[in-house]
Parts: sequence; C-alpha cells; structure tokens
Amino acid sequence: MTERAPRPPRHRTDAGYARGEETRRRIIEVALRLFGERGFEGASTREIAKAAGVNAPALQYYFDNKEGVYRACAQYIADSSAAHFGPVVDRGLAILEDPAATPDQLFEAFGELLDALAEFQLLPDDAEHRRLFLAHEQVGHQGPSVLFELLDQGLRPRMGEMSARLVARYCGVPADDPLLPMRVMMLCGQVMIFSLGRRSLLAKLRWDRFGPEQLTTIKQAARQHSRLLMDAWRAEAQG
Repeated sequence: MTERAPRPPRHRTDAGYARGEETRRRIIEVALRLFGERGFEGASTREIAKAAGVNAPALQYYFDNKEGVYRACAQYIADSSAAHFGPVVDRGLAILEDPAATPDQLFEAFGELLDALAEFQLLPDDAEHRRLFLAHEQVGHQGPSVLFELLDQGLRPRMGEMSARLVARYCGVPADDPLLPMRVMMLCGQVMIFSLGRRSLLAKLRWDRFGPEQLTTIKQAARQHSRLLMDAWRAEAQG
C-alpha cells in the first residue's frame, strides 16, 4: 500500500508562525529521543507532549496522531542528512565530471565524504537519537516504515553512486567490479562503527567523549587507512 504523504504544518501563517515553528520543532526533538530510546510502540503521545511542554491537543494540532509525529521525525532526519551531505556529494560529482582529475583530487573528494560521515555520526547533539531511531526501523521495531523510503527518494542514491565511482576511478577498476560495493562499504564502515556502542568504544579508547579533538583523530585515521587500501587495490588492478 502506498505510504501516505506527511501533512504540512497546520499552524497559522501570521505573527504566530515563528512561535508555532518553535513548538513544532521542540515536539519533533523530544519525539525523536523517545522513539529512539523506546521504539514506536514504547513512546506514547501523552509522554511526548508532556516532555515537550505542550498538551495533547497541541500535538494533535501539529501532527494529527503518533504516526504523524513519527513521520515528521523521519522527515527531519532525511532533511538534515540532505543538508549535511548535499554539498559534499555535489563537489564529488563535479570532480568526477573532470576527465583530467588527478588521483589526489579523487581521493580528496572521497576523504571529504568520510569526514562528513564522521561528523554526522558523532557531533550533533541528536546524533545518538537519530542512530537509535534508524536502528529500530532497520530491524522492524518501529511502526510506519518511512525513513528508508525518504532516504532512498533523496540524496542517498547519489551519495552511493558518487562514492563507488570515486573509488573505482581511483583504483582503476570498472564500475561493475563485483568487489566494489563491498570495498566501499568497508571504507565507509570504519567511521560509521563509532556510532555503535559509543560507551564501550569510548572506554576502550580511554576517551571521555567524542568531541572535536577526537573527531579529528578519527578523520585522520580513516583517511590514512583508506589511502593504504585504495593504493593496494589500484596496484592489484594494474597487475
């Protein structure tokens, strides 16, 4: 059955607009946290409204029902993902359009993607809530299955295409190389792993948090590892 499109905000377009937007955003932020912690079934609209400092009719006014709140959270994640990765993807595709692009330029474009992945996974205040929300939907613990549909309708296909083309061209392998998708996932996975089991990873690394200093270290290591692997794959392709 076709997913119902999310309704637009139903607040007025007069002087109350800014206040209404602030309230709507606060409800989404609270709902994202509760859906991430407890899943769709475990978070009630009453609890979301209370934590957001509004009454139940106000939540219904903006979102109709719990499914509407959930869809708004999914849209928020999709929109923030597009805003964060869009410029990186545009620059990478521009490099790929240049037939004279050097290996260093190709690698730098891929390195920017790795940097953006690390930033998106670790730095925003709601990064952990977004990750948990996504994880619940990925394993089928959520109600409406909408987030991945939104991502696939948006930037994610272009990002996947760009990363595969950059790696293929740097390594000198055809775009249909059967090992290419796995290798791209391995390269990107080395930064995405830091969003999983944050507490245990911090303990093993003897860090107290994932802040700007730790993020810089992760970015540097990811680029070094990627360069070594991609150079090895290029040497292998060249025989």
